[in-house]
Amino acid sequence: MLSKKIALMKLIEELKSHSSKWIKTKGTDYQNFYWQDGYGTFSVNPSEVDTVINYIANQYEHHGKKTFQDEYRSFLKKYNVSYSEKYVWE
Repeated sequence: MLSKKIALMKLIEELKSHSSKWIKTKGTDYQNFYWQDGYGTFSVNPSEVDTVINYIANQYEHHGKKTFQDEYRSFLKKYNVSYSEKYVWE
C-alpha cells in the first residue's frame, strides 16, 4: 500500500537506485546492471492483493508460457492504455 505522503515517481526513483546498488554487490556478473529509463505502474484492488502475491510467487513458471512483453501488452490493451512500442521497450 502506497502512502499518500510519497509521490509515486519518488518511490520508483528510490527503488531503482537502492536495488541497483544492492545487486551490484552480488558479484561481477551484475556490475553492469542498470534499470531502463521510465516505468509502468498499475493499481490493485485491495481485495485482489492475494491474487497478485500468488502471481508474483509463480511468475517464473508463468512467463515460461507467456512472455513478460506479451503479458504487458495485454494489460495495456485490456485497460485501454495507448502506447508506442518504441517507448515501452527502449
